[in-house]
Amino acid sequence: MKMNTQVLLSLTLAIFFAGAHAATITFTNNCPYTVWPGSLTSDQQPQLSTTGFELAQGAKNEVTTPVPWKGRFWARTGCSTAADGKFSCATADCASGQVTCNGNGAVPPATLVEINIVADGGQDFYDVSLVDGFNVPMSVAPQGGTGDCQTSTCPADVNAACPAELQLKAADGSVIACKSACTAFNEPQYCCTPPNDTPETCPPTNYSQIFENQCPQAYSYAYDDKNSLFTCFGGPNYAITFCP
Repeated sequence: MKMNTQVLLSLTLAIFFAGAHAATITFTNNCPYTVWPGSLTSDQQPQLSTTGFELAQGAKNEVTTPVPWKGRFWARTGCSTAADGKFSCATADCASGQVTCNGNGAVPPATLVEINIVADGGQDFYDVSLVDGFNVPMSVAPQGGTGDCQTSTCPADVNAACPAELQLKAADGSVIACKSACTAFNEPQYCCTPPNDTPETCPPTNYSQIFENQCPQAYSYAYDDKNSLFTCFGGPNYAITFCP
């Protein structure tokens, strides 16, 4: 049977798009304040179509990632635009001067959700990380998929338990974020940098234990893999919640 060119083109496009795959990340803001989510794609790969947006209390939004994809998401707080048009935030600012982060990461302290989405329904990895400190409670949950596919969450207000030497305060004296010991002191035993760059030479510290006690499922320091790294097969989508 002969096919005309138009039919052949239509079939080719249908096959192409059927084979293409993307993951949808759904954001929900349950915090009693507005947040400004940001994203950073890893490994010098192209950034997502949007790298930052405003999310009001109770609002939802979606972002689509290609597959495979690897990167992180976070929430900025206390954001505003100055008279000169420069956008900035009190916590987790990405220093782009705009609502979009444009390839910039979060300035610590910042709660992070990290996701590594693999191709062909393989094993995804995801976590909530407090390695760069804490500013907002967060969770990440696969939507669909097979295997373990648990929700990873840090629902606690770590700021309430933050010791004075790690506190980031607003002008009114309120604690708005909690620094990691690495950010606060920049010492190898806290940052897991040479000569303390192995699990054996960089064990948990009294400071990382504070984060661990508040959010046992979240990374409290660089080598906190045992209870903090989650996996899911089958190409799930993901739901990220602020103040779960």
